[in-house]
Amino acid sequence: MWTRRLLLLAGLAYALLLLGLATLDGRLLALALPLVIYLGATFVYGPHELRLSVTRTLSAERVSPGTPVAVEISVINAGPRLEEVLVEAPIPRKLELADGEPSMIATLPPGEALALAYTVRGPRGKHDFPPIRVTVSDHLGLFRRRTRLPARSQLIILPEVSRLKRVTIRPLRTRAYAGPVPARQSGSGVEFFGVREYQPGDPRRWINWRVSARHPRAIFTNEFEQERIADVGLILDARLRTNVRLEGQALFEHAVQATASLADAFLSDGNRVGLLVYGQFLDWTLPGYGKVQRERILRALAQAETGEGMIFESLDRLPTRLFPARSQVVLVSPLCNDDLPMLVRLRARGYQILVISPDPVAFEVQGFGVLEGKGSRPNAPQAALDLAARIARLERVLLMRRLRQAGVQVVDWQVDKPFGQVAHVALSRAPRWFQAVGMTR
Repeated sequence: MWTRRLLLLAGLAYALLLLGLATLDGRLLALALPLVIYLGATFVYGPHELRLSVTRTLSAERVSPGTPVAVEISVINAGPRLEEVLVEAPIPRKLELADGEPSMIATLPPGEALALAYTVRGPRGKHDFPPIRVTVSDHLGLFRRRTRLPARSQLIILPEVSRLKRVTIRPLRTRAYAGPVPARQSGSGVEFFGVREYQPGDPRRWINWRVSARHPRAIFTNEFEQERIADVGLILDARLRTNVRLEGQALFEHAVQATASLADAFLSDGNRVGLLVYGQFLDWTLPGYGKVQRERILRALAQAETGEGMIFESLDRLPTRLFPARSQVVLVSPLCNDDLPMLVRLRARGYQILVISPDPVAFEVQGFGVLEGKGSRPNAPQAALDLAARIARLERVLLMRRLRQAGVQVVDWQVDKPFGQVAHVALSRAPRWFQAVGMTR
């Protein structure tokens, strides 16, 4: 638009000059004079060369959801004086402005900098900041130059992690290093495993006097179960058809938070943990140990998004490099009826399965109840909603029962309760063999 405006004024001044010279009318020449001066000032003070550099600084590059992050932008002018500079810093789509303004207009002398500061916050995810938009013009607004200055910055908002006191698992296979997982083998430990005949060198405090009293010719000592670390494979269900969204709230966010808390608990105990996020694609995080692996898993969970794909059907053939045979597999999923055969096949292949299942029925019923209370669904009969909820609950109860019969450990989690509280009750004690643990109202 500024080009057409400049051409229009230049054409008008040129026409007045030609008409004044042709008619020898000084009044027409006088009318053209302000336009000529106007255009001359534009070419003198307008931007001819842009030599700008920009830096963007974040107060933190990884935070928890809702934490304010201060953003500082500095635009440095290494060229001639710029009469009018408009700096615009676009905010990533999912972030919101908490304080300040992401734009500024000012004059920028040579060698000086223009500072811009604001604060943003947002939900879980990886947020890439777009380039800075700079528009330079003269004060008259006739001559403008626009440019984009790259300033790569990335903000990772990690999922919230609930500190779990203890998560007890009993895989069929453990690793050779000491840890908190019972190894199903006798040795040094704290849990009673059995009794055997006394051997020279056994501590006297291990002698089982009650059993020895029934056998006058022998002395028996207690055996304890070894405790080691284990391989744990976390699987997060990111399918659209299993994750419910209602009025801006997503059941998937609760699943992500539970997965992050479990990863933190297993890694804190020294276990070897890997992660698989399956939705539209398979997103693998190779197994590892310690704080580095915790950071990898949290970053993968921060970027996890829901999608739909036909890849879940082949998960009963998990690569043993990622999920070793007879290891512990923890599935965080709302579940659907089609998942039962796959879980049964995994169980038959020797995997110890633990399912953390956020209850989609309770989540959706609660959401519809809130909407009904607000009067936003006046045409939805309450009787029909109650009947649909009852049928869905019965289907879910039947699915949970079949999983328990197949030897799958299940935690039926209603997300209105904190996951830390549910995990403490359901997972802090050693489960019986092939017995599921339920958390229901």
